[in-house]
Amino acid sequence: MTHLDPTSGERALRRPELRPLWHTLHDRLSSGRPVTRVRLGPLDDAQREALADLLGLDRLPDARPSVALARLEEAVTELCGRTVRETVIELVGPLGDRAGERRRQEGERAELWAWLADHDTVRAQPALSGWAASCRAAGLVGGSPQRTRSLLADALTVLAELPAQAEPLPVFAARVLNGHAHALDDGTPLSTLVLRALATLYDLAPPQSAADRRALWARAGVADDDLSPTVLVGGLRPAGDGPLARVSRVCAESGQAASLTLAQLRSPGEFTFPAGPAPVVHAVENPSILALAVRRFGPDCPTLVCTSGWPNSAAIRLLRLLADQGATLRYHGDFDGEGIRIAAYVLNKTPARPWRMTAADYRAAIARTPRGPRPGRLTEAPWDTELTRAMAEHGTAVVEELVADVLLADLAGESPL
Repeated sequence: MTHLDPTSGERALRRPELRPLWHTLHDRLSSGRPVTRVRLGPLDDAQREALADLLGLDRLPDARPSVALARLEEAVTELCGRTVRETVIELVGPLGDRAGERRRQEGERAELWAWLADHDTVRAQPALSGWAASCRAAGLVGGSPQRTRSLLADALTVLAELPAQAEPLPVFAARVLNGHAHALDDGTPLSTLVLRALATLYDLAPPQSAADRRALWARAGVADDDLSPTVLVGGLRPAGDGPLARVSRVCAESGQAASLTLAQLRSPGEFTFPAGPAPVVHAVENPSILALAVRRFGPDCPTLVCTSGWPNSAAIRLLRLLADQGATLRYHGDFDGEGIRIAAYVLNKTPARPWRMTAADYRAAIARTPRGPRPGRLTEAPWDTELTRAMAEHGTAVVEELVADVLLADLAGESPL
């Protein structure tokens, strides 16, 4: 540190008895707020005498004096020609700006939580807004917005990749997190964060045991085998000589639904659609709708996929495969809280678009069946913000089976693939 020449004025300012004054001033000036007075003490007799000498007082100040900064400026300027601020920096060190630092930190925190709330994954699946709010309530990781954002970004990367394709957890983690195979091990902060998000999405209590956690990962397509995840489909008649095309055609031509495994979907072989206009493939939430369609249309059943509730890895893979081959996807589910969350999930994970899932469709269904169960916890429908408001207003769920005749009438106008 550079020091001034040891003149008499400089020596007066450097008296050991004045250290409490300079350190107190350093702390107050580092607050980032205006300072007009500073309270000292308790001071001993020697410190009171030194302060009286500095200020030119004719008697000793109190043991806890309050000193006006303007009076101190006069005394310091007269002694050394510097300001109080310059003198404090010289004698103690650089000043801080705690108020400015607090404003900067508050801005960083506000930016972090706004980023999370507006993230594409959260906006596409509004059920996750509750998880985002819980993250904000939990606060920063280690008090750091940067560390918190990094952890949340990894969690959102994982959520965007689910459902997984029947991979063991370390394999899945390594694939989506740049080789970090153990990032999702049980008990890690990232694993805990993702599992909380999945519990919120599925409207479940947070997992309390290792078995609960394994079940939640399995529901999200992690650590399944290739045969357990299956998807039901009716009327699928693709061209091609691959195993998937042959199995699908045999069942469709027999007027039967096919149960396709993830293993078959992973290795479909030759699988294409016949030449002509891009086909429309409808998807529903409940197997009963598929059963009604197969019974009504038999070998002429239009293509209909069933997710059987929350879609597993096989269902998502089939829908993506059909879209990759040029199909236009349409999805319908229950008009209740979980049905809306499932629909948002399907629309986020595939190119599907809603099929008779608007507020107008709900009101039309309510007019026909005004009495029903409560809809449960409601979250926003990203495709129609009016829908959940209408459901909250009526307070009634409409299960998919109650509009089966409307759905089948739509299917009757479609040609089978």
